[in-house]
Amino acid sequence: MSLQEIQKELQKASNKEKAKDFARFFKTGKGEYGEGDIFIGITVPVQRKIAHSFPTLSLEDIKSLLQNNIHEYRFTALENVTFQYEQGDEKKKREIFNFYLQQTARINNWDLVDTSASYVVGNFLLNKERKVLYKLAKSKSLWERRIAIVATYYFIQKGDLQDTFTISEMLLSDTHDLIHKAVGWMLRESGKKDETLFKAFLKKHYKNMPRTALRYAIEKFPELERKKYLKGLI
Repeated sequence: MSLQEIQKELQKASNKEKAKDFARFFKTGKGEYGEGDIFIGITVPVQRKIAHSFPTLSLEDIKSLLQNNIHEYRFTALENVTFQYEQGDEKKKREIFNFYLQQTARINNWDLVDTSASYVVGNFLLNKERKVLYKLAKSKSLWERRIAIVATYYFIQKGDLQDTFTISEMLLSDTHDLIHKAVGWMLRESGKKDETLFKAFLKKHYKNMPRTALRYAIEKFPELERKKYLKGLI
């Protein structure tokens, strides 16, 4: 199971027309968040299938994939490392967790974060000390900040909401739309577990939250209630 073999499979699955669409969708133009990213046009299900067919790919080979400017190489690398994490024992999980945190500079688009952060970082930290999340939340890197909040999705699923609310509060002053979206998304998911705590957070912050974060957070509210929040009438 070599680096060359997985690259060969990815190239076989490439599609030039899809690549053009993906490049536009992921904002690869000059000055956009995905500037410099290269797409070869492989859908997510196909990438996952390829990733899971190389279950013993080494971390060194995964690192090589992450260093590549082809977006699908990095996505497949993260799908592979997440799959290996799920199958691994505690020693393997720790090794992958540490590896993941060393590679954050290459986990550099929102889909790369979202397909991996909760499954590796959130899972590993569930019953452990979580200072690293707060360090990431204060990072100058947009993607590390997104990792910090998205990682808490794993906690949310287990009914553990405090870090989501605390990190969300830290990120309310963030200037990037991709952080606003992630915060709103995690708050909305928290509300599925504890509506009382969720609405208490909203009551405290909704008038000063970034508009995008608020819209994402209240997306599933009844229309009348949603309008009241957006008009500041709660």
